[in-house]
Amino acid sequence: MFSRRLKRGLLVVEGLNATSTTLYLFYVYFYMQQVFGFGNKANLTLAALNGLTYACTAWYGGYFAQRHGYFNSLKVGFGLMAAAYMTGWIGHTIPVHIGAMMTVVVGMSFTWPALEAMVCEGESRAGVQHMLGVYNVVWAATGAVAYFLGGAMLENLGLRSLFYMPLCIVSLQFGLALWLERQARLEPGSGSHQMTPGHAPAEGALAGDRPARAAVFIRMAWLANPFGYIASNTLLAVIPGIAITLGLSTMVAGFVGSTWCFARLGSFWLLWMWPGWHYRFRWLLTSYAGLIVSFALVLTIPHVLVLVLAQLVLGGAIGHLYYSSLFYSMDSSETKGEHGGIHEMAIGFGSFAGPAVGAASLHFLPQVTHGATYAVSLLLLCGLAGMTVIWRQGRPKAGRPVISRQ
Repeated sequence: MFSRRLKRGLLVVEGLNATSTTLYLFYVYFYMQQVFGFGNKANLTLAALNGLTYACTAWYGGYFAQRHGYFNSLKVGFGLMAAAYMTGWIGHTIPVHIGAMMTVVVGMSFTWPALEAMVCEGESRAGVQHMLGVYNVVWAATGAVAYFLGGAMLENLGLRSLFYMPLCIVSLQFGLALWLERQARLEPGSGSHQMTPGHAPAEGALAGDRPARAAVFIRMAWLANPFGYIASNTLLAVIPGIAITLGLSTMVAGFVGSTWCFARLGSFWLLWMWPGWHYRFRWLLTSYAGLIVSFALVLTIPHVLVLVLAQLVLGGAIGHLYYSSLFYSMDSSETKGEHGGIHEMAIGFGSFAGPAVGAASLHFLPQVTHGATYAVSLLLLCGLAGMTVIWRQGRPKAGRPVISRQ
């Protein structure tokens, strides 16, 4: 429904969105630590609030995009984020900054589901695989670079750059969205689809083309992906504390802490180039096991080399779990905006659960060394058990063979 030429412009908007949100949401914990003295427990609580807000609004963001138009959704989201960055720039109290962060997250809820759906609208299965590969590589690359350079930005431009740099970027995004909306109206065959997405499945994306157990995989992926965010958002919240333990400056912490983002980027590229992982349970299982082990190593062994090496595995696992959730959501849906919202809502629940459990363990069991790490690792094991149950329940019953690609 959108031409590939228009989608290239949308990919630019996507990259800018990843840059602005990564700069702010990944470094707001350093800001709160350095300005207001937030420790691990306070930052984990802040991260849990971040995730809970996203979980409560992401589904509606996808619903809004599906019912009221993708471009309208983008404009609402960018407007909210711009207002939040401005508020953070001029604000000087903890409640103001918490409110600004929550507004950024609400605004973000209107952007990612719309962008995910727009790049997949009207595509065949091969087209969905290709466009999701491009989409994932773009946001992962720009996000990784933003995390890598964000610490240097704060050290050289000052802490207030956390607000005015994303503000400049999101203002550019808003302008690009307006321009792309006008271009979409001028394309041959343009019409109401720019405001209200279509619902007809693309050729080659019919249910009969998918494995019989596709529904099982989408349930497993929707479960597994938030657990990836349980790990990553817990790590983001405690990285300032890890940096203090290892004697790292904010800039060096950004360089070292972004390793998993580059590993995730590499994972996205490999999964894009090789579609053989589609609908194969052992790949999901291996990635999830790697997630648990690498997460525990990152948070329990205070050594820079271990931190870097374990992040390579962590990023690869998170990349596969995310890619699986998004691919199965788009491959199995004609209402891509709504399914994109469900995919993002699951991310929100994961982003809430991990930090919340970590903060609770630090509050109630402060005497236990690495108590937060053990608590979150136990939560990750529960996710592994749940995924295994879904797989076993989806196995064909005796006498009823089902074609599968295990």
